[in-house]
Amino acid sequence: MTQSAVSRQITGLEEFLGVTLFRRTRHGVALTERGAQYAAQIAPRLEALELNTLDVMSTQGSGGSVHLAAVPTFATRWLIPRLPEFASLHPEITVHIETRTRPFLFADTGFDAALHAGTKEQLANWPGTRSMRLFNEEMVPVGSPQLLDGQHSLSPESLVQLPLLHQSTRPNAWRQWLDALGVSAPRALAGPRYELFSMTAAAAAQGLGLALLPRLLIEAELSRGELVLACDRLVPSDLAYYVVIPDHADDRPIVATFLDWLHASAARTG
Repeated sequence: MTQSAVSRQITGLEEFLGVTLFRRTRHGVALTERGAQYAAQIAPRLEALELNTLDVMSTQGSGGSVHLAAVPTFATRWLIPRLPEFASLHPEITVHIETRTRPFLFADTGFDAALHAGTKEQLANWPGTRSMRLFNEEMVPVGSPQLLDGQHSLSPESLVQLPLLHQSTRPNAWRQWLDALGVSAPRALAGPRYELFSMTAAAAAQGLGLALLPRLLIEAELSRGELVLACDRLVPSDLAYYVVIPDHADDRPIVATFLDWLHASAARTG
C-alpha cells in the first residue's frame, strides 16, 4: 500500500473508534497513549489470526496440524530426527514446533501438547494439565577422545581432576551426581556454564572439559566418536521426559494420532 493509502486507513480507523491513535509530528507519526494501549490489546489477536491463517495454508485443507511446545535440545536431537517416520505414515498431518523451557498456561497459547523434562512432582504442579511419561533420563559423563587420552573408564575421583562443564539450567548436576557416588569434590561447581545441552555437548567435543549430559541427546556425537563415555558408573535419575496436554483437551483425532506415534517411538527408545 502507498503512504497515502495507509494514512486513509488510519484516519478511517480513528473515525470508527472515535479515538486519536496517532500523533502527527514533523518526523512522521507516533502512537498516543491510548493508541499504544489499543495496540497492546489487539496484538495477540492479530498474531493468533496470522498463525491460524498460516495453519490453514500449511495443510492446504488436506488434513490438519499439531502444535507442540518443546524443550529445544530434545526437539532438535530426539524428536526431529524421528519426524520423517511420522510424515511417511501421516503425510496429511503437519507438525509445528516452538521452544518452551518452562511451564506455561495452555489457555494463553495455541499449543496442543508440550514435551518437557522434569520430575513427577514438578509435572504434577503444572496447573491445568495432565502428563504422561515418555522415558527416564540417563545422565552420562562424556568428553572428547583427546581430553581423555584414550581412557574410557575413569573413576569418579579421577573425573573431578579434569575441567567440568556445566548446564546453566541444571547448575547442581555435577555435584548431585558426585554426591550420589560418595565422591568429595569441593570444586564441583567450578567451570564454564552453557545455556543449552547442544552448546555443552559442542564444548565437550572441542575438549574444553567433561560434560554430564542426557545420553539420548548425544547419540550422534557418541556414534561418530566425537564424544566418549568417561566413566561407566550410572546414577539413577528422577528426571524423565513427559508429554503434557491440557486438562480441557478436545481429543482431536490428529492430536491423538500424533501422541500414539510419540509413545510408540518413546517405547522403542527405552
